[in-house]
Amino acid sequence: MTPDTSAPPSGPDSAQLSGPDSAQPADPDFAQLARPGESRKDPEHLRIRLRDWLESVLHADATPEVTSVEVPAANGMSNETILFNAVWTELGIRAEHRLVARIAPADSAVPLFPIYDLDRQYRVMRTVAAHSPVPVPAVYWSESSPEPLGGAFFVMGRLDGDVPPDVMPYTFGSWLSEAPPEARRRLQDASVRVLADLHTIDAPDDRFALLRPAGHDPDAPLTAAAALRAHIRDQRDYYRWATADGPRSPLIERALDWVETNMPEPAGPAVLCWGDSRIGNIMYRDFEPVAVLDWEMAALGPRELDLGWMIYLHRFFDDLAALAGLPGLPDLLRPADVTAHYLDRTGHHARDLEFHTLYAALRHAIVMFRVQTRTIAFGQAPAPADPDDMILHRATLTAMLDGTYWPGIGVQP
Repeated sequence: MTPDTSAPPSGPDSAQLSGPDSAQPADPDFAQLARPGESRKDPEHLRIRLRDWLESVLHADATPEVTSVEVPAANGMSNETILFNAVWTELGIRAEHRLVARIAPADSAVPLFPIYDLDRQYRVMRTVAAHSPVPVPAVYWSESSPEPLGGAFFVMGRLDGDVPPDVMPYTFGSWLSEAPPEARRRLQDASVRVLADLHTIDAPDDRFALLRPAGHDPDAPLTAAAALRAHIRDQRDYYRWATADGPRSPLIERALDWVETNMPEPAGPAVLCWGDSRIGNIMYRDFEPVAVLDWEMAALGPRELDLGWMIYLHRFFDDLAALAGLPGLPDLLRPADVTAHYLDRTGHHARDLEFHTLYAALRHAIVMFRVQTRTIAFGQAPAPADPDDMILHRATLTAMLDGTYWPGIGVQP
């Protein structure tokens, strides 16, 4: 167990992981599409286990009690989330603390990713909080033993705010789509500011050495180009793992070949990339970020990794709205607007965004392919005759590869 040496969780740093118009947690992996029933946990059993664990990490006179436990109905596929309230005595004062535990899934749950390093997420979040103004929830403990809760986990504070919902997608009608244009623009600019603040953390390959690509010389600075090559190599490995016991996707393999052939050579050093940089992973209050969530995909790489992912993931939801005959939010997170504001904040001209949005669509395709593999594995859907039909945005990725997706959009600044 890795303790936090800062003050224990207390006071108003408490929180909800969902917005008022959605009961869904702020989770990056569209949990509603496939969720194994065995991952549900009994709240009373969890209450006792959490109390016993708190007794082991708090001082002898704390006498903790867990007063409530909630397992969200649409829990995540990449991490299990438990919301709980606990009371204990600290410095003679007995107070209640509102907390979140993020737990690695069991292998039997057909996990979304091959490795769940919860301690790495914990350490990344602590370092981001210490070296940037990016708002991340306070993290308090990291527990490597699966004994207390059935998997490694970390505990963080809970924060109140609004999250653009995944179900129904925020582009289908939500507090965000119903907001005035100037409020949406404020949210957009504030979200881009999060990326700018992350990307300007100094000495990222030293501060986040745990994210360095395997085999990189620790004494050599990590360049954006080297980091991108390693990132693409890791995506190829992830695809091999995701399809090891099931069907393969000709479309994904075509896209992997394309990005390896067309990979740019970004200049400059690698920066810290959030990895899952979408507005659905940010909690807002009055259209300003109060919590940046879900750090499992954090990596060192070119700035455009995050910019491309933020732009593309909005396009993913907006394309779904268009397919449903809804107006969506075409004025939000347009490439030219995102890159212009990013330039104002950082002085950096974003480059090769057509490549990076396609790369984001490819990465998302591998995730969605794994999601559908899980859906089929748990008997929630039949296997399609064409494996590429397991990719919800198949048409988008195909159009990007064919060079027909972006005409007139103005991807380059």
